[in-house]
Amino acid sequence: MTVSTTCPADGVRVVTVDRPPVNALPVQGWYDLADAVRAAGRDPEVRCVVLAAAGRGFNAGVDIKELQRDTGHEALIGANRGCAEAFAAVYTCEVPVVAAVHGFCLGGGVGLVGNADAIVASEDAVFGLPELDRGALGAATHLARLVPQHLMRTLYYTSRTVGAAELLAHGSVWRVTPPNELMDTAMELAQEIAAKDGHLLRLAKAALNGIDPVDVQRSYRFEQGFTFEANLAGTADRVRDTFGKEA
Repeated sequence: MTVSTTCPADGVRVVTVDRPPVNALPVQGWYDLADAVRAAGRDPEVRCVVLAAAGRGFNAGVDIKELQRDTGHEALIGANRGCAEAFAAVYTCEVPVVAAVHGFCLGGGVGLVGNADAIVASEDAVFGLPELDRGALGAATHLARLVPQHLMRTLYYTSRTVGAAELLAHGSVWRVTPPNELMDTAMELAQEIAAKDGHLLRLAKAALNGIDPVDVQRSYRFEQGFTFEANLAGTADRVRDTFGKEA
């Protein structure tokens, strides 16, 4: 099962992604994740959601092989819409979302955590957008919520990653923990949040989203338009076909 849900503590729902080997999600996986997060937020008994992942890393983004198998644009359109749905589900979840990040958090992974309310990361966590190496664009909107503008641009243009310790220094990560303490720390934060009044938490989430300086949903969809343009021009296929063939 790609997405599962558990209730390990009062008021806390954990949504876990598990798609070996690297948690790169196919089109349906993004929609499944969106559905799970939205369902958790709608549950009146839930006051905080923890977004986690099993395996080697948090999320490696879109399943590139699914795009490569498609001779048309169906998979690309599906991935664009699916990612937009999943990112929006995290952002608009009626209660706060805590992302528990380990290992790699790339592409769509950055889209998820960039829209979360709080991030707890293990010492081995790395964040980045390898989009220019994968024939795509997008999620700069979300990376800009994690690092300052000029660093975001440098990371985007170079496809470099940044570690959890640096994000802690920028103030975008709440805690950095040893890998074996990640979920305990994330649950500790989630339970502290869940101890608040559920109605007030929902009002607070709506209020904080309302004062955001950037409309993250609109800006991300704007970025996706350039991804589609790159595909129509043939540039994306040329770059994407090098995926997995690097020396």
